[in-house]
Amino acid sequence: MSYHNIEVEASCGQCMFKMEGSGCDLAVKIENSYYYVAGTAIDDHGDAHANDGFCKAIKKVTISGEVANGKINISSFKLNEQ
Repeated sequence: MSYHNIEVEASCGQCMFKMEGSGCDLAVKIENSYYYVAGTAIDDHGDAHANDGFCKAIKKVTISGEVANGKINISSFKLNEQ
């Protein structure tokens, strides 16, 4: 499934979305499904463990990408104004 410029929620899959895994990894929620992100990393968007970082906050983002093998391969990832 491909997505183009859709607004979704993004956060740490383990810390905020309670997904299986170890460490801290960027994930998005699309409708009622959660996907780990490939093509950009959690710390590419600031300190994940800061007070407003992805491990402590769920943020609105606009993404484009394609879901494959249980992940979303990101071609565009933009933080929206909070």
